[in-house]
Amino acid sequence: MQMRAARMHGYNEPLRLEEVPVPEPAPDQVLVKVAAVGMCRSDFQLIEGYFKGPFPVDFPYIPGHEVAGRVVGKGSAVPESPGYSEGDMVVVLTSWGDGTCRQCREGNEQICSGTGRWVGFGPPGGYAEYIGVQYAHAIPVSEEAARHPEFLAPMTDAGLTPYRAMKKLRDTGKVVPGRVIGVTGIGGLGSYGVQYAKLLGGGATVVALTRSDNKLEVAKENGADHGINVRGKSTEAIQDTLESLTGSRTLDAVLDCVGSKDAIAMAFDVLGSEGIVASVGLMDHHVELPQFPFVGTERSYFGSFWGNYEDLAEVLALADAGLVKHNVTKIKLEDVNENLEALGRGDVVGRLVVDFE
Repeated sequence: MQMRAARMHGYNEPLRLEEVPVPEPAPDQVLVKVAAVGMCRSDFQLIEGYFKGPFPVDFPYIPGHEVAGRVVGKGSAVPESPGYSEGDMVVVLTSWGDGTCRQCREGNEQICSGTGRWVGFGPPGGYAEYIGVQYAHAIPVSEEAARHPEFLAPMTDAGLTPYRAMKKLRDTGKVVPGRVIGVTGIGGLGSYGVQYAKLLGGGATVVALTRSDNKLEVAKENGADHGINVRGKSTEAIQDTLESLTGSRTLDAVLDCVGSKDAIAMAFDVLGSEGIVASVGLMDHHVELPQFPFVGTERSYFGSFWGNYEDLAEVLALADAGLVKHNVTKIKLEDVNENLEALGRGDVVGRLVVDFE
């Protein structure tokens, strides 16, 4: 049996749409017929070679890490239990840890320090009609949620990653009423990030900072109290606008969804004493921060990578309760290359999702 798949044959080359064999599920896997797969800027970066150090892949390779689909088969070791029967809709927890390292035993497979793997960056991904998934990492969803796989797929990264980071900011105890939270970069992750800042921010004011007015509109529609277009603006100009909107010239916390040198530098330039930046973006390889303000005003900088099983279960529950708004544009698999280029340019508002249904 054959399936369509968009495959890498080398770095810095367009994906090739090909007919390839449908994978045979391993004993511990379910075979999932992909209903939707989200497109992430990191897919563009994978093809560009950004991840070839930490996540080398063997060519030809199928990318795609935000996957939702229906179970159509299973291996001999998969138990007979609800959620894994033929026709059940599941989402794929992308991080497959080795199960033996300290991080995995703590439940944080996404930062496995052993031989962990990440779907779409090692095991074949979801830019294909079928995918084999370890059943323990296939999360069943409600039949109501299953009606919209195009909303489910992005929750496994775009909807998950900023949620974990926002929980870290919340757990510092410094995100409370009267404080101001900034969310930088209103793309796939940031459009969810502003929502989590409102949901988990304890009544703090939420300010979106981005470089285009159309993305600011999305941020406001998703709950941001204010928005600032920072394109071409000096730190002083940003602070002047911030003060006019909130009464404060500084931010108490920043959820960074960009990860560029400029975005992180800006975040720290407008960060107040005891301020905290949680960064999930991965655009540049290195950032530089002035040492004395970092130490002298007791600032903190958190890295936050993806999310674990419980984080994903929580965002799915929020979405099920109607507390999450989605900004999704559906495309077809044959249009994947031109849309990857748009992601690379930063032209995409919200999330692109390849629709297989």
